[in-house]
Amino acid sequence: MEVQLITNPEGRLQMALEAGASAEYLVLQDGTGTSARECEVAYAISLAEGASLKMVFLSLGGTVLRNRLHVSLQGRHAACDLAGICLADGRQEMDYDVLLTHEVPQCASTQLFKNIVGGHGVTRFHGLIKVVPDAQQTEAYQANHNLLASDTAKAYTQPQLEIYADDVKCSHGATIGRLNPDELFYMRSRGIPQAEARLLQQLAFSYEVLEKISSPELREKMQALVEQRLRELA
Repeated sequence: MEVQLITNPEGRLQMALEAGASAEYLVLQDGTGTSARECEVAYAISLAEGASLKMVFLSLGGTVLRNRLHVSLQGRHAACDLAGICLADGRQEMDYDVLLTHEVPQCASTQLFKNIVGGHGVTRFHGLIKVVPDAQQTEAYQANHNLLASDTAKAYTQPQLEIYADDVKCSHGATIGRLNPDELFYMRSRGIPQAEARLLQQLAFSYEVLEKISSPELREKMQALVEQRLRELA
């Protein structure tokens, strides 16, 4: 399985993974070109029997950015792993709307989306896991975590489960918090300037998503890009 990089997508992307197929995509929305203005992208994705998909989103800029994902697990033993890190600052608005449907038994899905919001930035996450009747032995997990880096930043989150089967393992959760003052105090007591200490906390917050990029070379490049963006926002 190779990692494919998609830069600044816009419009509608359709993807169908056939039986036994495996794919990994990294979607980079870096605030240049088309994503510098209002941008909305809709993804329609289906997975057949035994197919596996990993998608990692890096949303690093854009005046208004909206990602709409609809993923349908249509064959047994299909697996989907979605993750994303979103950096919003100034008066940027970034939205994620995720619908993940388990259509058949014995499928698995994982979602992890994280937002770092500064300035007057706004992020919104709406996620729905739907397990249809008879889609037994489903495993589905969803998490959205938000870090507010300013007093005027806002994050809205709405994770949801809609389950019509009884033999399932499903969970969802969300958090909204600020930089840890105890950690900041500890780092400052060790001689680390406040701005650098804040940056280190934000980088640590983002690593769980970045570590999902399987290519070491590409992961290192994306970590450097996220650090550069965070320094620009500091």
